[in-house]
Amino acid sequence: MNVSDFDYHLPEELIAQRPAARRDQSRLLVMGRDTGRCQLRGFADFPEFVRPGDCLVLNDTRVIAARLFGRREPSGGRAEAFLLEERGPSRWQCLLRPGRRLNPGARVRLDNEDHTFVVRERRDDGTFEVEFDTDDVLALLERAGRVPLPPYIQREASAEDLERYQTVYAEKPGAVAAPTAGLHFTPEILAAVAAQGVQLVRITLHVGPGTFQPVKAERIEDHVMHEEVYEISPEAAATINATRRGGGRVFAVGTTSVRTLESCVDPATRQVRAERGRTRIFLHPPKKPLAVDGLLTNFHLPRSTLLMLVSCFATPEQVMNAYRLAVQERLRFYSYGDAMLLLPEA
Repeated sequence: MNVSDFDYHLPEELIAQRPAARRDQSRLLVMGRDTGRCQLRGFADFPEFVRPGDCLVLNDTRVIAARLFGRREPSGGRAEAFLLEERGPSRWQCLLRPGRRLNPGARVRLDNEDHTFVVRERRDDGTFEVEFDTDDVLALLERAGRVPLPPYIQREASAEDLERYQTVYAEKPGAVAAPTAGLHFTPEILAAVAAQGVQLVRITLHVGPGTFQPVKAERIEDHVMHEEVYEISPEAAATINATRRGGGRVFAVGTTSVRTLESCVDPATRQVRAERGRTRIFLHPPKKPLAVDGLLTNFHLPRSTLLMLVSCFATPEQVMNAYRLAVQERLRFYSYGDAMLLLPEA
């Protein structure tokens, strides 16, 4: 298939710049996986669409305040680091600005902190490896870092984003972008779902900046996917597998949960392995998910790998029709936008 098959027109004013007043105040477009039939609901109605014996899989990654600012020594020129992944004690892979002036050996002193980092390596992929003068970099980020909002949010991060660009069940720090389908859940909705006899399972995939990477190839099969770190515990795998054996349905909250589960599924049995690793899995039509029956997700960028993944749950034509309906009904798009539920109808 061609990337152009996943294009659509989105008025700029529908790109949500701020979250809804309440997490569960979002709207919910429900689409049947088999028929493509759509209905508009509120997210507070989500518990109506799951039933006893089902399983809801949540990505418990926590967004780190990955942007740091400082001055180069001894010149005093401004510098910015966008941390991507921890590589060892005090060492992180990152993006740097201005990269052309930050060669190995360069030192940056952070704003309002008595801490520095030194550039140790410039990588072929345009990233850098830096070393901090503290072992507790995560604590440093809590004090000095800023939340890295997506590029389509045209404003600086605010105090509100510290709480709202994070799921209520976020636990394991490491992501530089939120698993945004989970942003709609409140503790009350999760409790209501659990009270219905639905199992809540946590897995982890640390979302990287590659989630926003455009597809430059014309044919989707030629695209090289970004890599992300994931983990499924033995307890999580056992619960998911017991759900399938018992005839329940597995619902993934977000494309990140789908990528994790589909990276660890046995094609013959549809059972999921407990595993920790890195994945470059690229899910696109005509592939169909093996580990996941239903998907809760937000609305994604045109021509993006995330939209291609969503299209695996129905036909691309049905998904694009649903997106056109979302535009017509003035739903809010992207990270702080409304939600879509691809529902198994059997």
